[in-house]
Amino acid sequence: MAKKHVQIADIDCGSDQLFLICGPCVIEAEPLMMETAERLKGISEDLDIPLIFKSSFSKDNRSSLDYYQGPGLEEGLRILDKIKHAFDVPILTDIHYPYQAAPAAEVADVLQIPAYLCMQTELVVAAAKTGAVVNLKHGQFIAPDNMDKPVKKIEVCGGDKILLTERGYTFGYNDLVVDPRSFMLLSKIGYPVVFDITHTIRKYGIPSKDPQGGNREFLSVLSRAGVAAGVDGVFIEAHPKPPEALCDAASQYYLDQLAEFVKPLLEIHHLVRMQDSQ
Repeated sequence: MAKKHVQIADIDCGSDQLFLICGPCVIEAEPLMMETAERLKGISEDLDIPLIFKSSFSKDNRSSLDYYQGPGLEEGLRILDKIKHAFDVPILTDIHYPYQAAPAAEVADVLQIPAYLCMQTELVVAAAKTGAVVNLKHGQFIAPDNMDKPVKKIEVCGGDKILLTERGYTFGYNDLVVDPRSFMLLSKIGYPVVFDITHTIRKYGIPSKDPQGGNREFLSVLSRAGVAAGVDGVFIEAHPKPPEALCDAASQYYLDQLAEFVKPLLEIHHLVRMQDSQ
């Protein structure tokens, strides 16, 4: 099956150009968000890699009521809208409930369905009906080729603007494991495939402020393996000061190191595309 291209603003997802989904895990103070977006825009232009700015107005899967969940729908969308227009970047944000789909789609170009919610019919259908691009994260509880099930729910609603994102296949013993076969299996469904790199090194069940809550030393090998496997885009949560981040502090990438991290991924992606075209 030929893979469909998905247009997000002026980004042709599925083309020969690798694209980047990046931003803080959850929306924090407005000055920090504006600074991060400005710096990401600069990296995007310097490296010639298209940017989709990502941040969540709410994280509804935190493991404790004591952890920061985000500013909420209204305030979060206000900040994302400001970033969108100030820096001319498309926006991606999560939704957790059907009622959030329509207002989120007024700002966001891409509505993201969290992995653990990918089979929730009402949520997926609500996102599809907005006409926005839908980023479906691969649920840890189903085989990657079974992601065709939520895809078909969107297609039945008339939607064909879909991204499929891999982020590991199990939560067993507080860890995630990436099976490289999933990149090929997801690609066969027929839509652009994204590799969510920073979530794959989270240690689930351990507080994100705990340095043991993430294994950044594996980011290089995992990211390069995923890009070599032929993904169309990479998803990296980044923060100016990750240890001070209000969510996933142990796994977000250092913003001032991001450009050097991405450069070899662009080189690998170029080589893979050249080989595929021969």
